Amino acid sequence: MLRLEKRPNPSRFWLYATPVVAVVLTMFFGGLLFALMGTNPFAVIRTIFWDPLFGEFAFYLRGQLLVKAGPLILIAIGLSLGFRAGIWNIGAEGQYIMGAICGAAVGLAVYPTENRLIFPLMILAGAFGGWAWAMIPAILKTRFNTNEILVSLMLVYVAQTILAKASTGFLKNPEGMGFPGSRNFSGYPAAANPELIAGSGLHWGGVAALIVAVAAWVLLSRHIIGFQIRLSGQAPRAARFHGVNPSRLVVLCMGLSGALAGLAGLFEVTGPAGQISIDFNVGYGFTAIIVAFLGRLNPIGIVLAGVLMALTYVGGEMASTNLRLPAAAIQVFQGMLLFFLLGVDVLTNYRIRMAKGG
Repeated sequence: MLRLEKRPNPSRFWLYATPVVAVVLTMFFGGLLFALMGTNPFAVIRTIFWDPLFGEFAFYLRGQLLVKAGPLILIAIGLSLGFRAGIWNIGAEGQYIMGAICGAAVGLAVYPTENRLIFPLMILAGAFGGWAWAMIPAILKTRFNTNEILVSLMLVYVAQTILAKASTGFLKNPEGMGFPGSRNFSGYPAAANPELIAGSGLHWGGVAALIVAVAAWVLLSRHIIGFQIRLSGQAPRAARFHGVNPSRLVVLCMGLSGALAGLAGLFEVTGPAGQISIDFNVGYGFTAIIVAFLGRLNPIGIVLAGVLMALTYVGGEMASTNLRLPAAAIQVFQGMLLFFLLGVDVLTNYRIRMAKGG
């Protein structure tokens, strides 16, 4: 019989080895899944992880990696701040949607005005939209001690309903011949978020993701707020004795994560997506949870994890097209990564021992 024994101190080896082992296990068991579906597993793994970087169309696909990684990194860094403090914002998808709607609404309200201030105002509106949506579970938790996991998650479905209403109602393109969706921002230069370097895929969302990653690292390692965040997650009682106000920390962490998710939504709707539509949200808010834990809640690790997860998006789309795999199989493959990450992570705080017979 096997049993788990609590380690006196977390294992530094497993702390860093867990993401690597989780990726290897995902490849192995994902390969078995693809084999059971009648597809060559080596071809699928190569298509997902190798071809976007070194394949025939690698130059174009590397740009797509930046497009996919940007919102994942922005959202994951915001979530990681709360996760480190023991504050569980699971509703980043809703905050991402509301940031996109608020930012897009500002730009569309002044269409077709051309002014350099329009896009910065849209950025502020996008961050505010995500922040405001995150404040709902934050205030309910601090005032009425509700569960932020349930409230933030339920608000995702409310945001999706508002998105559908915006696409078919108050943000609908009046010249769209009855089709749902807003005006396309690619035809509105003052509100567009184009590539900064042609063919690179890099837009202001990618730049913001890198700036936020550096800022988060400085915050966590050099600032008193970062110390309070880490202390609250590791030793809540010690944090209270140190003078940390739990309610303020909830509002701060939820607000930051909501604002960053809103920024991700704004950069996406003005860039790659191009418009508010019914199917605008593609699950970045939920996938970012995997990215946050895969990066060990560390800003630099999250950047690397975001690129890795972007590989599964870009490579997964290639596998679906070239190898005729259903999209659901790729989603299962991505889900395996979180499953094995959480499973192997147990070894960070526990060791496996043989139980003595009775």
